[in-house]
Amino acid sequence: MNTQNWHAHATRTAVRSVALTGCVALVLGVTGTATAHPGSRDPGRQVLAAGDGWASAGTGTTGGAAADAAHVHTVTTWDEFRAALADGGTAPRIIKVKGMIDAVSEGCDAFAAEGYDFQRYLADYDPAVWGNDKPVSGEQEDLRAASAARQDKAIKANVPANTTIIGVGRNSGILGGSLQIRGVDNVIIRNLTIEAPVDCFPQWDPTDDNGTGAWNSEYDGVVVYGSTHVWIDHNTLTDGRHPDSALPSYFGKVYQQHDGLVDVVRGGDLVTVSWNSFRDHDKTMLIGNSDSAGATDTGRLRVTLHHNRFEGIVERAPRVRFGQVDSYNNHFVVTKGQKFGYVFGIGAHSRLHATHNAFSLAPGVSTGKVLKKWSEAPLTAEHNYVNGKLTDLIAVHNAQIPAETLQSGAGWTPTLRTRVDHPRAVPALVDHRAGAGRVR
Repeated sequence: MNTQNWHAHATRTAVRSVALTGCVALVLGVTGTATAHPGSRDPGRQVLAAGDGWASAGTGTTGGAAADAAHVHTVTTWDEFRAALADGGTAPRIIKVKGMIDAVSEGCDAFAAEGYDFQRYLADYDPAVWGNDKPVSGEQEDLRAASAARQDKAIKANVPANTTIIGVGRNSGILGGSLQIRGVDNVIIRNLTIEAPVDCFPQWDPTDDNGTGAWNSEYDGVVVYGSTHVWIDHNTLTDGRHPDSALPSYFGKVYQQHDGLVDVVRGGDLVTVSWNSFRDHDKTMLIGNSDSAGATDTGRLRVTLHHNRFEGIVERAPRVRFGQVDSYNNHFVVTKGQKFGYVFGIGAHSRLHATHNAFSLAPGVSTGKVLKKWSEAPLTAEHNYVNGKLTDLIAVHNAQIPAETLQSGAGWTPTLRTRVDHPRAVPALVDHRAGAGRVR
């Protein structure tokens, strides 16, 4: 069998006026916004605080806080984890992940269908042989698809309603698995290090990228698909051991083996993403995956992002279609020499409200590229600081990229914010407190 190698593949509070002298010490003393289930100090029984983002709307988000002893599981392997998810129907459950559990411990070869040969695949679909005017087909493409289906079945974990998944201590999480939150309500994901899944069998599409071809991959770290009341908090999400910089190229295109870290799609709604660290990834977060998905997405895709840290991110932090997305008090870091496309993608029918964020941009990185226009949709972008200086992101973007003029005014004002920190205090606060191993 000759397969490709595993390539290192409450009501809104007023904005605090924080005095700059001593402000870091002040904000570092403030804890997160989780509240404890009555009678317990167990982080697994913490629930989302009232007023903390869209996931606190309506019934709020409690996950598995009410689980009885029979539905509290500690798991140390991928098989144990999936068994715990399947046990007990929709009864509240808490799953404690202890250590790093690997969904792909046997490597890519374990999924390859009999007869699949990656070198044969490359030979058959080389543009010099196949061309660029039609999708690939034939034996090796069929075997690639069969191999991909085996991986799909193995690495996806379906998360039921009323579930809390929480890492134990500072070094627990999931390697190469994809958490599927599909068509359910009331889920909490906390304190996990999530290494993005690696697609062992990307598909070559000769017709993609304006007829020059591209490798297309599957699998997101966390997918919120048609689900409601989801809280994603204090996690670290990254490419980890398999950075894009280590990926090879074939047919002149990077052999892309990663998709998203967290995607909210197909009517996903009422989601709060807080205090996470997103690092070293390309297509980070998609909110709405199609301009034509109005039937499922209109009036939904309401997501709050606050106090997250983004570093080494190429694009989609996030890219938004349809949704009312509130992004505040996040820290975006673009380092010298990294590949960088944009931070906020303004897509079809979106209503992004991005305020009180901090941006640390390396010399030579254009502030105008923070925003990217994909479709005509207004946004609010106020009180944002770039390298410590108050900056009108829309005005700078429009001046630097006049061909993509953006309109100001999202047409709504967020009401579900527990606190807003001064943007100058955000880098120290978020860098110190965001990510796995920092739940209190």
